[in-house]
Amino acid sequence: MNAHARCFQLLPKLSLSFCLAWLGAGVYGSAQTAYKFDAATVSGLPARNIGSAMMSGRIAAVDAVDQDGRITLFVAAASGGVWKSVNGGTTFKPVFDRQDVQSIGAVTIDPSIPKTVWVGSGEAWTRNSVSVGDGVYKSTDGGENWTNVGLKDSERIAKILVDPADGNNVLVCATGHLWDDNDERGVFKSTDGGKTWKKVLAGANGSTGCGLMSMSRQEPKTIYASLWDFRRQGWTFRSGGPGSGLFKSTDGGDHWTEINDSNAKGLPEKPWGRVAVAVAPSKPQVVYANIESKKSALFRSDDGGQSWTRLDASNYMIWRPFYFGNLVVDPKDENKIFKPDLILMLSTDGGKSFNVVSGGAHGDFHDIWIDAKNPSTVIVGDDGGLWHSEDGGNRWKHQANLPVSQFYHVSTDNADPYRVYGGLQDNSSWVADSS
Repeated sequence: MNAHARCFQLLPKLSLSFCLAWLGAGVYGSAQTAYKFDAATVSGLPARNIGSAMMSGRIAAVDAVDQDGRITLFVAAASGGVWKSVNGGTTFKPVFDRQDVQSIGAVTIDPSIPKTVWVGSGEAWTRNSVSVGDGVYKSTDGGENWTNVGLKDSERIAKILVDPADGNNVLVCATGHLWDDNDERGVFKSTDGGKTWKKVLAGANGSTGCGLMSMSRQEPKTIYASLWDFRRQGWTFRSGGPGSGLFKSTDGGDHWTEINDSNAKGLPEKPWGRVAVAVAPSKPQVVYANIESKKSALFRSDDGGQSWTRLDASNYMIWRPFYFGNLVVDPKDENKIFKPDLILMLSTDGGKSFNVVSGGAHGDFHDIWIDAKNPSTVIVGDDGGLWHSEDGGNRWKHQANLPVSQFYHVSTDNADPYRVYGGLQDNSSWVADSS
């Protein structure tokens, strides 16, 4: 039996690449011509997505637009790029696969031109396994094509705000490096649609970046932003320091004033950690802030930040603020507020009390989109994927068609066809046929 026949007879036990390399090396000492095996040999074999979609994976940010009852949805995955649906989540397609990074922290649709979409790369829910981004991306054709428009050293972006009256005015909340100091962190503004950027709110040191940012479309010139002083190391994590604080701008982000005990009442003693801030879309004078401090709690202001009332301080409200640093207020009811956490919590009395509304959904929630035209439609992202509610958050449907599982490790066996095994972030171990 010659070498070719012997090798291919053993294919069930040997890999094809090993067999080809074996023959190319002339292991039987034959005088045959050496087989050339290089990148060109397999250049026609594209990567093929084999899942898993049923388990899905961590969703970092969500934005959508309702146009005459048709919801166009953009979903940003922690490590799976950006996905688009034009039918409210019935089907999705990946729209970010050709870019250099796949970790996403923010996605925002231009309110005045829905074809324009902004993406902030690098997840900002800073667990120790987060990946990095390389700045801000912009699409002007609904996500078909993207251009990197700067802030490439920001690594993590938590929020992008677009002026509803002028899409050229854009604010970026850059959280920054996780493991070391860097300059490209804080709040940045562009007035020319991303061609140039100016840092408009800087931290007191190199470890301070932007934690979150919020505005109401009724008063888009009034912006609230938090700065967060933090540092993760291999053996510990520091959340909080002299750089953390809450700031307000009344001129679209050009100038900022810190909200502290010298100009506001009812705030907790510093130092602070991460601060989640949310403005009520229907009543801009109502502002919520979840403040990490020695007396962590949810605070509410009814006068634009001049005075604050301390509200819920229960366990799920205050734990792990580095990972659950978001608040979302109903677009039509200033007293209805969602708190994403291990569970999804909802208050209907202005933050005084919360109930669990996540039901059988996976858990570890991060972002929420509420339809301004029909607030009963709520879409949330958590560590198990995307969930859709049509009754304001009481019952949930899992969108089990997003293959964005975050694999911590992958292996295969010797079956035919071989099986793929993987350990997922937050989602146990899975196995499936390779074909």
